[in-house]
Amino acid sequence: MSREPIPADSPRSFWYGLINYEQKSPTREDFKLDRMRKLMALLGDPQKSLRIIHVAGSKGKGSTSAMLASILQAANFKTGLFTSPHLNRVEERIRIQGQDISSIQLDELLQRVRKAIGENPLQNIGFVPTFFEVATAVAFLFFAQEQVDFAVLEVGLGGRLDSTNVCNPLVCLITSISFDHEAQLGNTLAKIAFEKAGIIKPAVPVLTTVEHPEALNVIMETAEKAGARLVCSPDQISWRYNPGEVKLGTLLPSKVKAFTHGREWPEFELSLLGPHQASNASLVLACVHELQQQGIAIPQEAIKYGLANTQWLARMEVFGKSPLVVLDCAHNRASAKVLVNTLGSSFPKGPKTLLFGVSVDKDIKGMFAEFGQFFEKVLFTQSLYSPRAAKPEDLAHLWSQVSQKPSYSEPILEKAMAMALETTPPDGILCVTGSVFLAGEVRSILPNYLPV
Repeated sequence: MSREPIPADSPRSFWYGLINYEQKSPTREDFKLDRMRKLMALLGDPQKSLRIIHVAGSKGKGSTSAMLASILQAANFKTGLFTSPHLNRVEERIRIQGQDISSIQLDELLQRVRKAIGENPLQNIGFVPTFFEVATAVAFLFFAQEQVDFAVLEVGLGGRLDSTNVCNPLVCLITSISFDHEAQLGNTLAKIAFEKAGIIKPAVPVLTTVEHPEALNVIMETAEKAGARLVCSPDQISWRYNPGEVKLGTLLPSKVKAFTHGREWPEFELSLLGPHQASNASLVLACVHELQQQGIAIPQEAIKYGLANTQWLARMEVFGKSPLVVLDCAHNRASAKVLVNTLGSSFPKGPKTLLFGVSVDKDIKGMFAEFGQFFEKVLFTQSLYSPRAAKPEDLAHLWSQVSQKPSYSEPILEKAMAMALETTPPDGILCVTGSVFLAGEVRSILPNYLPV
């Protein structure tokens, strides 16, 4: 988890030594929410003092959370944001007003958790917390300690049994649902939707832009059983998207025109590219409306500023000019399709190169089916810090089964990055994607390869 040596007596050593299901694939049996409830009770249940917006979904939940936090901050509310995983520093996961928790604050809260569970947690409390359970507990402690006005929580995996699901939110949001993490969530959209819909609480409004009938029916049934009001149909949430455009490294913002709750919103600029971000923004606007109905003052200028200035790194993030370098985190077929569509609608025409590395348990063939006819050339590499990273030579073999386009394998990321830039024409686009692990590592070394 750490790229630097950690002293054995450091709280980080304790934390990084816990089971981490971002590094090791979990099974369904590994998730038990009663463990998290017990841990939070030991810590005084800080989550009960927070006003929370809870966000689940297969894709888009991080972007949605970031947009909502940006708007609330612009409205002068002290806002906490909990997301996962991180790109470069673990502190990125826990933020207030856009600022990461400090290393000192993080260590202090880790020590507090460590003290609460004791030196022998298996004996003291009956289980050893996971890395993510402790991360979630620290976020709740930090937000309560700093007395935030709102906390926006992104679900880690699924929803029903996710560690964040010990909260009682003001609003629940469910973004798109697609195939991902099937081993843990199920192999049908209905099963996946059941897990995502597990965040729905009695009498708490739930908003979703899920369109697939199989998934939506599950969400509707769950909301009905819980007595939660569901806002989801096209006459309740809809949008029009005007694509942004990247010219010579300069972004002309995309725009969204949304309609929620029978209300027509003015057209807003978005800092994030892609039609999926218009969908996410419309869900955010529906949430803003719900909060306003609860008596929370969020002026239109704050909405405008928040959407236009949302920072969410490595999501269609653009670097350089010649060639353009696009950094993204697409890691399932649905997000690969969105990536290709966005590159086609918002970027210049020209030769396109893909630098790709991904976890071995992803739908790699499905992603290649989307990439096969779009990229002229592919380079395969792997993340140094992901134990689940697929081998470049295995990726190249799979690629040859779906595309005749040339591919190259280079396991050393720095060499792969240099090769990709050298072989992409000045008028071309180099797209780096496949996993958050890869995106984080590339983002840290990319400045070494670009002109000052």
